Amino acid sequence: MLQRFHMQNAKAVSTPLTTHFKLNSRHSHSNEAEKTNISKVPYASMVDSLMYAIMCTRPDNAHVVGIVSRFLSNPGREHLNVVKWILRYLHGTSDYRLCFGGDKPTLMGYLKFTSGYLIKFTRGAMAWQSKLQKCVTLSTTEAKFIVIAKACNELFWTL
Repeated sequence: MLQRFHMQNAKAVSTPLTTHFKLNSRHSHSNEAEKTNISKVPYASMVDSLMYAIMCTRPDNAHVVGIVSRFLSNPGREHLNVVKWILRYLHGTSDYRLCFGGDKPTLMGYLKFTSGYLIKFTRGAMAWQSKLQKCVTLSTTEAKFIVIAKACNELFWTL
């Protein structure tokens, strides 16, 4: 993937996303010149390749790829910079393996909750999901109930 997008010699980074990236629709192209320039870049192909990597080997990047995929219809230069950053992260962490920790995640205040679950069988992941919830909840407890219900439903059909 790195060779396909000419990123094999890019400097590796240690985080999938940093706080200096503040993505929103204002970063999308606003005039024809910007639209022409960004249309020459395979933004959708880059995001698609990242999604494929999530499904096959890198579920740890699901959140950041979900963020950049929100701008597929109207990407801007800043969105492209984030996708390149993610590719640089993959370059620097290509030898990482998936492992499971016991720490509780901390929640940050967003309108919609990004929820996820992982169903393990023996030592491997049998099913997993990470996505933005469709509804806005009034508490983290309510958001957790929604994801627990989805995980139980998945577990029911998996077993």
